[in-house]
Parts: sequence; structure tokens; C-alpha cells
Amino acid sequence: MNRNDDFHGQPAVNLLTSAGDRATVLLHGAHVVSWIPAGGDERLYLSERSAYGNGHAVRGGVPVIFPQFNQRGPDFSLPRHGFARTRRWQVKEDGVTAGSADTASVELMLLDDADTRAMWPHPFSLSLTVSLGAHCLDLALRVANTGASALAFTAALHTYLRVADIAQASVRGLQGVRCLDTVGNVGNAGSVGADADADLTFQGETDRIYYEVPGPLSLLAPDGVLEVAMEGFRDVVVWNPWADLSATLPDMPDDGYRRMLCIEAATIDQPVRLDAGRSWLGRQTLTAR
Repeated sequence: MNRNDDFHGQPAVNLLTSAGDRATVLLHGAHVVSWIPAGGDERLYLSERSAYGNGHAVRGGVPVIFPQFNQRGPDFSLPRHGFARTRRWQVKEDGVTAGSADTASVELMLLDDADTRAMWPHPFSLSLTVSLGAHCLDLALRVANTGASALAFTAALHTYLRVADIAQASVRGLQGVRCLDTVGNVGNAGSVGADADADLTFQGETDRIYYEVPGPLSLLAPDGVLEVAMEGFRDVVVWNPWADLSATLPDMPDDGYRRMLCIEAATIDQPVRLDAGRSWLGRQTLTAR
């Protein structure tokens, strides 16, 4: 593994196992922008029109959403999806580990400063540990309250998964789970119900928050099966903009929606509340089958 400066001009860490699994992590936003299992193809979607650096949010990969998901959280004055995804993180000292022949990892850190406290007046420490294994990508987000009073936040790992054709993809594991469907609604409005079908399929714009998802999910597609497991995160967001919305996004091709699906480990419905000196851990593990 090595650090480089040549991913669209952004400093990055490349992870590589001896078996051939690869991942690339930007210091900008601690953003995972590539994951290629050994002997396989790219499993993350990254828009070729995305902007990088200078406060931009990267369109694709795995943005870190903190301390607020969209406009859902304890502080509506925060930027949409918070600020962690647009700030420069640092590689933790001794945080890059080659490990065994089968693993590699890096830990990145983000601390509060005057700019973050102007938006959100709380001392904190964030760490994202990206671990690469055999056909597996594990992301562990730890939030620590380093201040003297309690804080509350919502968060997500806004994972863009690559699919060959969204019309032939489906998600298994959400049957009967309570969800909020926000398509066609404004702001935080939406209709709450539960999926009756065993598999969620896609024929149009999809934007749903599933609450208290009980177990792992499977993304089923002609180009392979991907298992998505969560720990600490209570909720899951499933999102595809479809044609009309995709055409309005300047950092996404008009047909980009055909090649992506977001399955996001999240904590939204009930903000996490941390007393002084306490920490919280949320994990998302992707396994290519």
C-alpha cells in the first residue's frame, strides 16, 4: 500500500492485499472512492463528473455523513449532510497497516476546529477505519465526545454501489421493515409503511429510509451478489435518483442512475446522544459473493 497524490489531484491512500484486493481512500472527506475485490470488477459507483476538493462533496464512493443526515437531525442550521464529507482528514499516526497477506487497513481522523465549531458548537473526534480483506470492505466510524457537555448527531455511510443495470437489480432483506418513502414529498415529509415484497426492485426514483433493519441485506444483480451488513447503525437508506432527478444533478451523467444504487448504513430516526467522554461505533461491511 502507499500514499499518492494523483487521484484527481487529491492525496489518497491505496490499500492492497497480496491476494489482489484493492481500495483507494481520499484524505478529502475520508472518502473511499474505489473497491475492487481480487479477480473482480469495481464495486463502487463514482461519477465521472464529480468535483474534488475545496469544499466539494464527491459524487459516489462512500461519503461520510456527520453530524446530520440531510436535514434530519437535532440542528437544522447545519449544511445538508453535515460537514465531514467536505473536510480534510488526517491519517492517524501508525494508522496504515499492511497486516497479514490477506488484509490491509488505514485509520483516518477528523477533529473539531474553529470552522466546525462555528457550524456545530461541540468538541469531537471522528475516526474512520477502512479495512480490506478477501472480497470484503469494512468501514468502522467512531464518534467520540471530547467536550464537557452532551451532544447529539445523525450519521450515515452514504455508499454508492455499482450495478450493471439498475432495472435488473434488487435488494433482499427489507420485507416487513417499517420505512419512510420520501419520493414526491417536500423536506422531511413522506409516507410511512412497510415493504410487502420479498425483494425490492426499481422502476423509478427511490428514496426510502428503513428503520431498525434487523439483519444483513443482499444486493442481487446479474454482475454478482453483494452482502451489506451493519453494526451500530439502526437504519438503512436506499436511493436511486432515476432519470429526471439524475438529469438535474450537475455532477452526474444523465444516465448515471442506471449504473448505481445507494444502500446506506445510517442512524437517522433516533439521533445518537453522547455524554461527555463517551463514544459510539457504527460499522458497514460489504462482502462480494
